[in-house]
Amino acid sequence: MSKSQTETGNTQGMRRWVVKAGSNMVLSGGPLLLRAWMQQVAQLRREHNIEVIWVTSGAIASAADRVPSARKKGRTLSEKQALSAIGQPMVMDLYNLALNATGLLGAQILLTYDDIADDVRRRNFQNTVEQLLTWDVTPVLNENDAVATEEIKFGDNDSLSARVAWVTRAERLLILTDVAGLYDSDPRKNPHATRVSHLKRVTQELLDSTDKGSGSSRGTGGMYSKLSAAQLAAEHGVETWLVQGDVPSVLLQVANNADVGTRIDAMRRRREK
Repeated sequence: MSKSQTETGNTQGMRRWVVKAGSNMVLSGGPLLLRAWMQQVAQLRREHNIEVIWVTSGAIASAADRVPSARKKGRTLSEKQALSAIGQPMVMDLYNLALNATGLLGAQILLTYDDIADDVRRRNFQNTVEQLLTWDVTPVLNENDAVATEEIKFGDNDSLSARVAWVTRAERLLILTDVAGLYDSDPRKNPHATRVSHLKRVTQELLDSTDKGSGSSRGTGGMYSKLSAAQLAAEHGVETWLVQGDVPSVLLQVANNADVGTRIDAMRRRREK
């Protein structure tokens, strides 16, 4: 183990977050929003001693916007894989521009389910992340959809981010979405719906009452997938925040424990490995 790492794996004196951005946020926000996020990543490290592992979606959606023949529903697996191969460099270009403009350096890591499930491959992934963070490099992760099949997929990047938070021993998982958090009823149908600022746990009753549909035409996960991810993270000692990604300085607000989004408690203390 490097002398610059603690026994828990985190860089000396640093706290660790995993932040996940969905396809709709990445594509709708574009370069300006990504630059704002990366500026906050730099500020989190500089002012709050927080290092960030970033999980992003958007590869397939980015390519679909550029390939007219792919703008359809019911794509085949090979079409999705090909779109991912086209779109992933586009997404990483956006992040590299945002990171470089902030004086940061990024590194791309593409994962399949087996990279987490297999002990040896998981340890290799953990070692790579630790080394990157030791060098002050921001890891930018996505599922390797160009080779993943339906049988070996994470399902969505909400699930991926929860698993990454677990295996990298993160303190918090932040899921950036296009709504202000979890509401006590559907705000699109009920103008009096109230945001749930704090949730002690994600119950099966809550999951059963949550719409399993996609949150946007570009993304694969709606509120159900985010709550499922929060439940998984909580089981492994990770606190989750569901926050609106384009709120100004939202990452810094979370660092200051502001009343923003929905905070979901961890069910138990994180067990160190």
